[in-house]
Amino acid sequence: MTALGFAPENIGRVLCTHLHFDHVGWNTQKIGNEWLPTFPNARYLFGATEWKFRMDEEDHFDTGCREQAVLPILDAGLADLVESNHVINEEISLIPTPGHTPGHVSIHISSKGERAIITGDMFHHPCQMAKPGLLDIGDVEHDRAEQTRIKFMQDYADGPVLILGTHFATPTAGKIISDGDGYKFER
Repeated sequence: MTALGFAPENIGRVLCTHLHFDHVGWNTQKIGNEWLPTFPNARYLFGATEWKFRMDEEDHFDTGCREQAVLPILDAGLADLVESNHVINEEISLIPTPGHTPGHVSIHISSKGERAIITGDMFHHPCQMAKPGLLDIGDVEHDRAEQTRIKFMQDYADGPVLILGTHFATPTAGKIISDGDGYKFER
């Protein structure tokens, strides 16, 4: 990142769609025996609903996630707990997309007349657009995850919004297209 002009100390904001380790593990780095913020001058945005859920329940996939990648950020006073529909600025806002986790959000970007949505883990694979009931092992609320995927596709299919699937194989960007009674992802 530094070679591209984005030194860690120059990053001003870090946004986490949810608090699974593969989405927050880079928030910190181990220096000596301490987990310290990777971006020491950034504000880290965590969903308030997501944090409340994680306070009470350890993720069985991510042993130590809270202690290594989330609590050090809170302890450093760098975290902002935000609502699921938080507006970051006139171009970036959050969309509630619960199910994978109770406080999961996707990121809506609108700039220069173009729109895109980063899906986080709402979809793990494009085949979930054709079969939204295909559940991911990490989904905390399976039925809610399926319903969120269906509603999202109803809202954004056949439109101009570019969909960016966080875990999709390259290329990760495409559109949701109606396909008979269902949907498909078209790159």
